[in-house]
Amino acid sequence: MTYSLHLLAIAATLGGTRSAASPPVRRDAEEALAPAWTALVQLVRDFAAAAASPAASFALEQQLRDRLRELGRVGLEWAYNHIEPEGVDALPSHVVFEAAPYTRLGRKTPQVVATLFGKVSLWRTGYRPTQRTGDPTLFPRAHQLGIVAGATPAVAERAAYDQSEAGATQRRTLRRLRDDHGLTWGVKTLRGVVERVAAGMAAGRHDEQVANVLELLEQAWVGTGPHKPVLSVGRDGISFGRPVRGGTVFEVATAVTVTVMNRRGRRLGTVYLAHTPESKQGTMSRNLTRLVTAVLQAWERPRPRLCYVTDAGDNEAAYDATVLRPMRHPRTGDRLAWVRVVDYYHASERLWAMAGALFGPGRQAQTWVRRMQTLLKRPNGIRRVLNSVSVHRSRQTRKGKRRTVFDKAYNYLLRKRTPFLRSAAYRRVGIPCGRGVTEAACKTIVTQRLKLSGMRWTKGGAQTILDLRVLNLSGVWAEAYQRLLGGVQSVHVPTYAAKVPDDLKIAA
Repeated sequence: MTYSLHLLAIAATLGGTRSAASPPVRRDAEEALAPAWTALVQLVRDFAAAAASPAASFALEQQLRDRLRELGRVGLEWAYNHIEPEGVDALPSHVVFEAAPYTRLGRKTPQVVATLFGKVSLWRTGYRPTQRTGDPTLFPRAHQLGIVAGATPAVAERAAYDQSEAGATQRRTLRRLRDDHGLTWGVKTLRGVVERVAAGMAAGRHDEQVANVLELLEQAWVGTGPHKPVLSVGRDGISFGRPVRGGTVFEVATAVTVTVMNRRGRRLGTVYLAHTPESKQGTMSRNLTRLVTAVLQAWERPRPRLCYVTDAGDNEAAYDATVLRPMRHPRTGDRLAWVRVVDYYHASERLWAMAGALFGPGRQAQTWVRRMQTLLKRPNGIRRVLNSVSVHRSRQTRKGKRRTVFDKAYNYLLRKRTPFLRSAAYRRVGIPCGRGVTEAACKTIVTQRLKLSGMRWTKGGAQTILDLRVLNLSGVWAEAYQRLLGGVQSVHVPTYAAKVPDDLKIAA
């Protein structure tokens, strides 16, 4: 018999500890679980019969946890080893993968698999390449279980999620796996599992984030308030130091937020993107454009107000000029009216710089800045601020560093930014004036995970963590992981429970 197998992760089960021993004699499930269950029952009986104390209560909970874990481990091992016939002769003798024939091996081989309950031994039938040498052996049933790099889907998800959390380290994750699941992994194993999970989940991130934004827009649309719903895009950079001979070179990673504001100008939710340093940030720009375009394509109600809130860096400004300004609606072809907003708080930093150059340290500078910040929020505020600056500049002589600082801050506000500093107009229609969400994203996505004391990263390793981090913070982790598990291919192989062929699923 020959069947066609379409598997995506051929080597997912390689690397497990092997043994020359034969598979254990099969027993009934109740018989297999009886020793662990009996030990658990005896434990609670002994506690009930003894004198109660805080120490005894503490010990009971600890021992119950261990007994329950052992019960789960035995049950899982029994279930895993009963999805194939006991004899290999009951399976097809040949299969075909990618037009190449594979021949069934004469005996089953074991693999030690990590689970939430500890390690179990999985005995599975392999198929070796018939004509080619050097290709990995196929293990169809292990793929069917979704085993990745020697880990079950549940424990792989647990390890990846722990690595996605703020403040996580490899040491902390390995300690949790040891204490909570009885797994003594090394760093190499942890990295292999996390990389596989991150790559699989990242493939489904786009669709889940689009669905999340559409759900937020629907909530905003049916709500009440004086404004139209707002789809706000923010973008910012985060510096990374890269050691080189003779010093340090700083590169800029990117964080993006796509936020939905309701009719009362309040944030309903945000999805995030992040990317490691890259020249001109092309990958980030493509991912962001794809996300925004997909949302507009799927949104069938009247379009929300669109705004782009940034500081005014070169990459941020270039994206506005080359992508957002000429952007057209993907369905109607109409030109989209993106409102460009230069962050109010970033502009305020320039006010402080000018105040220091004009007045020096002291109360006069503080008083002037507070008054200018108030003016900046009022109609035609930026013009009134610049008029005040011009008056004070004409009265004072600045030299050297003070003049350089003043000119840089003044030119920032005057040149090409004035049209984007209309805070009063923005607030009147529910558009955010600041990029606080994006600033916070830089800290929560990047700083709190990648810039902890002593950490050093390759770009590939950092991107793996960023991919997991944005899924976590975007609120689509569970959906993205289910999409990964659902990315299966049908295979025509007889099952152990039935004599006739049926369609099984093998995890991609």
